[in-house]
Formats: sequence, structure tokens, C-alpha cells
Amino acid sequence: MKLTIIGCSGSFAGPTSPASSYLVQSEHEGRTWNLVLDLGNGALGALQRHIDPRDIDAVVLSHLHPDHCIDLCGLYVVQRYHPEGAAKTPLPVHGPTGTGPRMTEAYGLDEPDAMAAEFDYHDLQERMPVQVGPFTVTPYRVNHPIEAYGLRVEADGAVLAYTGDTDSCDALKPLMSGADLVLADAAFVDGRDDVEGIHLSGSRAAQAALDAGGVRRLMLTHIPAWNDPEVCRAQAAGVWPGEVELAVPDTAYEL
Repeated sequence: MKLTIIGCSGSFAGPTSPASSYLVQSEHEGRTWNLVLDLGNGALGALQRHIDPRDIDAVVLSHLHPDHCIDLCGLYVVQRYHPEGAAKTPLPVHGPTGTGPRMTEAYGLDEPDAMAAEFDYHDLQERMPVQVGPFTVTPYRVNHPIEAYGLRVEADGAVLAYTGDTDSCDALKPLMSGADLVLADAAFVDGRDDVEGIHLSGSRAAQAALDAGGVRRLMLTHIPAWNDPEVCRAQAAGVWPGEVELAVPDTAYEL
């Protein structure tokens, strides 16, 4: 299983990275399968450096804040108006309750099901696995102001745990347990950000990974442009016993 960071800027696109988006790939049945986790603002453009958007097999959205989903509107244009023809079948999109109407409204269409020819929407359900080719994706409801999920992706005997946006919560333990790589929200800085129920800090992400047990690699992501990533890394390193990695746009990692 290969993870490519498409966008890792927190809350809004930064000067060197789009907002949240991650491409996960695996070889299966004689071809490469392409799973996209989140598609925040600016991500669709960057994604095209790695794959043709028409080759996406499914999109899974952790939650419906714009920095995680809004470029689905651009993908709708690709699906509907590509000069080589509209998509023959709708693309599976798995997301929180009401993803379809929310994205239809964001694009400015009148009917709630106006994107039905382009996207096949499915509501995520707590701890109910979703199968996409070789990938098993299990959503865990996490601690954020709106319906939001951490996503545990399994394929090829490897496990990727993506927290989405969350503060500390019990769901992080089964989400992260035994993961080959934890991709963790670290938008907050200890000693500066004291609002609860929104984001992790580097130290809280590291503690969650330690508490889960068996985590091999910890990678911080969703760091806003106004943060110094090295501060976030240092706060995590005060807890995590191994190397603390930072997500780097356009970089691929083998799991």
C-alpha cells in the first residue's frame, strides 16, 4: 500500500500545500486502485500531478468542512463535462450524513440529487467497514464540532490510520492500534490553543498513538500555515519515543 500526500495544510490551503487530501494506492486484480481520502480546497489540482482524476476508484470524506471536501465540486465538473465524455458510471463517495445534498448546494444546483449521475453517495456508519477493491476502510466517530470520522485503511497486510480532524477521544485507540502509519491531526500548539473538542496537538497525537499500542510510525499533518511545523514536531517528540515525521506534499510513502 502506498500513501501519497496531496495536501496537508490545516484548515485552509497554505503557500506550499493544498488543504487535506491523501491518495492511497494498491495493486489488485492486475491494476492500480486509487482511493482518495478527503479532497480539500486546492487538492484536485495537485492530485493531477499523480493520477488522472477519472482514475479515482472512490473518495472517502472524513467530514464536511470545506478544507476536507470542497474540491469534490471540481471533480463533479470532471465527471460531467470532460471533453472525452461524461463518466459512464457514478463515482462512489463515502462521507458523513448528508454529503450529497451538501455538495450539491455548494456547487449551486437546485435539486438535492442533482449530482446522482456523477457521484454515488454512501453515508459512513460508525465502525462499519467499507470495501473498495483491495481496501477495507473502517470509520471511527471522532471528537470534532460536526460529524467527523477517523479512517482506518487496510490493504496488503498494512494499516494506515488517518485521524481526520479530532481532539483526544476514546475512538483513537481502536483507530490507531497496530497501525503501520498514523497520519495525525496536529493543528494545535500546546500552551497556545486551549479550545477543546476541535484538534489534536503534536503531544496529544503522540500520546494517543502510544496509548493505542503497536503503532510503528507517527506522521503529523493538518498543520496550518501560521504554525511552525518544527514546534509541532518537537511537542510530539517530547512524548513519542521514535522519529516524528511531518507530512510533505507530493511525497509518497510505502507502508
